[in-house]
Amino acid sequence: MVSVLIKEARLFCLSIVVLAALCVNAQAKENVFAAIPLGVEAYVYGYPLVTMEMTRRVMTNVTTPEGTRAPMGQFVRMRAYPSAEFRDVTAPNADTLYTTAWINVSQEPYVLTLPDAKDRYYLFPMLDGWTNVFQVPGKRTTGTKAQVYAITGPGWKGKLPEGVKEYKSPTNLVWLLGRIYCTGTPEDYSAVHAMQDEISLVPLSSYGKPYTPAAGKVDPAIDMKTAVREQVNALSVYDYFSLLAKLMQDNPPSPADKPMLAKLAKLGIAPGQPFDGSKLNPLAREAFSMVPKIAFEKIMLWMKEGIVAGDMKLEHGWLFTTKTGAYGVNYIQRALITAIGLGANLPQDAVYPTSEGPNVFESYNGGKNYVMHFDKGQLPPAKGFWSLTMYDKDYFFVKNPINRQSISARQNLKQNADGSVDLYIQNENPGPDKESNWLPAPKDTFVLMLRLYWPQETKPSILNGTWTIPAVKAVN
Repeated sequence: MVSVLIKEARLFCLSIVVLAALCVNAQAKENVFAAIPLGVEAYVYGYPLVTMEMTRRVMTNVTTPEGTRAPMGQFVRMRAYPSAEFRDVTAPNADTLYTTAWINVSQEPYVLTLPDAKDRYYLFPMLDGWTNVFQVPGKRTTGTKAQVYAITGPGWKGKLPEGVKEYKSPTNLVWLLGRIYCTGTPEDYSAVHAMQDEISLVPLSSYGKPYTPAAGKVDPAIDMKTAVREQVNALSVYDYFSLLAKLMQDNPPSPADKPMLAKLAKLGIAPGQPFDGSKLNPLAREAFSMVPKIAFEKIMLWMKEGIVAGDMKLEHGWLFTTKTGAYGVNYIQRALITAIGLGANLPQDAVYPTSEGPNVFESYNGGKNYVMHFDKGQLPPAKGFWSLTMYDKDYFFVKNPINRQSISARQNLKQNADGSVDLYIQNENPGPDKESNWLPAPKDTFVLMLRLYWPQETKPSILNGTWTIPAVKAVN
C-alpha cells in the first residue's frame, strides 16, 4: 500500500504543476479548469473500452490459432496453464484452462455450442465491450449438460433455430472467456482437452453446416511484445479519445451513460467522430496532454479510495471487492478492475482478494519468509475451487524452479497436527516436508491474489462477511 500513497502524492504534485501553469487570463483559466477534470473523467470512463480493443488486437493478430492467440471468431484452446512469459492479460488464472474467443456480432450472430461437461466445474462468461458480464453459462447457472446459445448484437432481430437460446450482447464486440477447472495431471488435461475440442463457435449462417473459418490477417503495425496496459497508457490523449469515439459507434454506451456522454460532448468527443480538441483553446490543449497520466494515477488510487467509498474492502492486508462484472455507472471501479484484472467475473462466480503486503505500510519482499495460516475447517469456502496465486509487482506470473504459479487443494496440502494448514510463501524451498505447501516467491517485490470461484453464499462466506481472510505474516 506504500506504492498507493506514493502515487497519491505524485497525483497531487501533478495537479499543482497544472495549476501553476495556468496563471493567465480568466477566460483561458476557466477553459482549462473545465477541460482537465472533464478529460480525466472521460479518460476513466473510456478506459475499459479502449483496453478491450487493444487487447483484442493483440490476441487476434494471427492467421491461425496458436498459443494464447486466435483470429476473430475462432477459439484459443489453451492446453496448459499460462507460463511466466504470458503478458497478454494482467493477473492471469493458473487454475483453469482457458477457452476464449473474440467475436464481432455486427453482421450476424454467432452460435456457441457447449458439450456435456459431466459435472465438471466450468463457466463461460460473456463480456461486452465495456467489460460487463452480460451472460455466464456454466455449472453454477445453467448446469453442465449440453447447451447451445446464439450471441446476437444490440440491433439484431430475427428467428433462431429450434433449441438455440438467444443471449443478446449490449455491444458488437464480445469476449468469450471460458474457464474449465483442471487439476493439471496428465489424465485431467486429456479429459479437459476432449471437452475443449467439442466446444464450437460458428456464424449463425453456418450453424448445422460444415464450417471452416477463414484464416486471419496479420497487421504488422500491431505491437505484439509490449504489455497491453503499457500500450494503452502510452497513447496520446488525442489518439486515446479518437479511438474511444470510433469504438463507441459499434459499441453503444448504456442508456444510463447519457449524462457522461453530455460531458464528453463538451470536449468534442462523440461516437463515430474523430477527436480533434478544437473546442479547447491553445493553453487548454497543451495542459490536456497531461490527462492520461493524471487519469491513470486516479484509477490506481481507487484501490485505496474505494475502501472509504465502500467499493473495496481491506482485511488483514487483503484488498478485495464484491463489485465486479456489472458496474452500472461506477466508472472508476470498472476502470480499476480493467487495469488490474481484465476479464473479472461476477462476484457470484469469483472473488479475487489481493494483497501487496502484510499491512498498508509494507510490501511483500522475497527477502523475507511468510506464512498464511488457516485454522481447522477454515480454508477458503468455495463451491467451485480456491487458490492462492503469486504475481510480480506488475501482476504477471513469476518464474520459479517448480513452475508453480498458484497453490490450492490440488497440491494435497499437508495439515498440522491440530488440523490447521500453513502455506509457506517464500523465495527458497522450505524443504521436502513442506514443499507441498510452498508457493514460490521472487527475490524482490511480489503480490498475492486469493481466488474463490463460486464462493459459498451461506455462512461462512466472503460475500456476506462471515468468513475473514487470514493475514500473511513474516516469520524468522
